[in-house]
Amino acid sequence: MKPAQQSAYPHAMEPIGNVREIYDGVLTPEMAVNTFRNIDRLFPSNRVAKSAKPLPLTMAAKPMTSLSFDDRGRQISLDQYLELNQVAGLLILKDGKIQLEKYRYGNTPQTRWMSMSIAKSITSTLIGAAIKQGKIRSLNDPVIQYVPSLKDSAYQKATVKDVLMMASGVRWNEAYSDPRSDRRRLLDAQISQVPGAAMQVMASLPQQSAAGTAFTYNTGETQVAAQLLRKAIGMPLASYLSERIWAKFGMEADANWWLDSPNGVEIGGSGFSATLRDYGRFGLFMLGGGLANKELILPTAWTYEATTPKSLRNGELIPYGYLWWPVNSREGFADGAYTAIGIHGQFLYINPRHSVVIVVWGAQPKPVGSARINDQAFFAAVSARLASKSAAQ
Repeated sequence: MKPAQQSAYPHAMEPIGNVREIYDGVLTPEMAVNTFRNIDRLFPSNRVAKSAKPLPLTMAAKPMTSLSFDDRGRQISLDQYLELNQVAGLLILKDGKIQLEKYRYGNTPQTRWMSMSIAKSITSTLIGAAIKQGKIRSLNDPVIQYVPSLKDSAYQKATVKDVLMMASGVRWNEAYSDPRSDRRRLLDAQISQVPGAAMQVMASLPQQSAAGTAFTYNTGETQVAAQLLRKAIGMPLASYLSERIWAKFGMEADANWWLDSPNGVEIGGSGFSATLRDYGRFGLFMLGGGLANKELILPTAWTYEATTPKSLRNGELIPYGYLWWPVNSREGFADGAYTAIGIHGQFLYINPRHSVVIVVWGAQPKPVGSARINDQAFFAAVSARLASKSAAQ
């Protein structure tokens, strides 16, 4: 980021923690907020250029001002949800209009907030765009066709589709706070900023099951996805995201995306930061089936294919799409709802049936286990309220 850009950013001078403190969950609440809105200061990052013609987001005629919903037998208010789950920002869109927009802890419409694993769903969507353009021929292409450094690894029989389903068959430990876990080994490789270090970690992993036969949540898969995408498109992921979606759909602000090394490859599973409204616009892009400026950016029905439960090669159904989480409830399945989820309380919820998009910025200091209210109960209640409100009009 250029110094002029950084000086204009409202939080640029705040003290921040470091990336190990984020994953260890040891930041104070105040330092967590500062760090989560300044993650581009932790690693070299690429800029995702904004649109010259931002898509306007207008307020609904009758915005949502309150909500009461049931969570495991407790009646929870909107204010309780915000406070108990340490929500730093909330945006609710219905039919493309703002029903509710809240900023807390000193955040503003100019604040960029970290995505954590929401970045995985962005990476998946870019792979869809690359397939639409013919840069990736098929989901059934072997991973090693694009990442030859993995040809002698446990990835030698995995396909692009296997990686998108986190079903490569490699053994993986995702424990965020365990310094001995594979997730932390991958983080250490990123911290080293040595070119190729991340792929060396992935190439060293042993095989646990046959490719395509078991689902294991594995952030490393998304770095493999980023690597193969970078090879296929021949440009930085940030540039491709800007070209195909960010600038074309109408995002109003630049975003940032971590690199695995200086001038290296973007981190496919985290390190993306953007404004609240631009996350909302990305949700609208998905809601519209991948249409941007009258051009279909994604393959036909990709948004359905990528966000619904998938079957492994042995026929087993898994509760995962292509780096998206289908909402696993009766209402969720009926609505075709799906979510991108990041640790520390990050959410992008999309409900196609009711044309609802919800963005939640979490400021929870610990990676997991801090939420006191079920976020999915909140999303379901918002969708039901807005659906009944729409029907009454």
